[in-house]
Amino acid sequence: MRALSPGLILSHGDLGPAALLGEWLDERGRPYAVHDISKAPVPELGDAPFVASLGSEESANDASLAWVAGELGLLRAAVAADVPVLGLCFGGQALCLALGGEVGRAAPPQVGWFELVGEIAPGPWFHWHYEQLSVPPGARELARSAAGPAAFRKGPHLGVQFHPEVTADVVAHWSRSVDELARLGVDPAALVEETRRRAAQARPRAFELFDAWWG
Repeated sequence: MRALSPGLILSHGDLGPAALLGEWLDERGRPYAVHDISKAPVPELGDAPFVASLGSEESANDASLAWVAGELGLLRAAVAADVPVLGLCFGGQALCLALGGEVGRAAPPQVGWFELVGEIAPGPWFHWHYEQLSVPPGARELARSAAGPAAFRKGPHLGVQFHPEVTADVVAHWSRSVDELARLGVDPAALVEETRRRAAQARPRAFELFDAWWG
């Protein structure tokens, strides 16, 4: 039997692991390869059955970063080839731009667990973003938060403004940004504790979202 080609997961530094997305892919028997495109050349699309883009500390609007432009080019190639794309937070913003949408400032920035209104489970879902995606032309809004659109779909492509992939360990790592969280009025210890408390419900909710994208 011919081996399945691995999907492409695009990471952007050490702070954004695949986490629950990787667990879901492993459980569903779908092979994948993680490419940190902030440190290595943007891979070719090849015969990848999907592309997923994770979070980043950088802005999807930052034209000074060559890898950002390279990623947008790869996502456009995937869209043109009808290869399903999943964008998570920064990845959702990058998919939005690749589809002709816009990304602006989030008002307000969102760090923590927030409920959504719309067609997907209300959550709460974990958010950590200072910029905000829009619903690109031809796409359908699936959910909103207080900051604006939180999820959209166009054909086989799904972009979300939140982080369904995070685990308590990931949030604990991010929460070392004590000064940044203090500026936003967020208690790091409380944020980690809330994440640990919600983890048991968050995992199956994330798997349901990923299944809906793939299905």
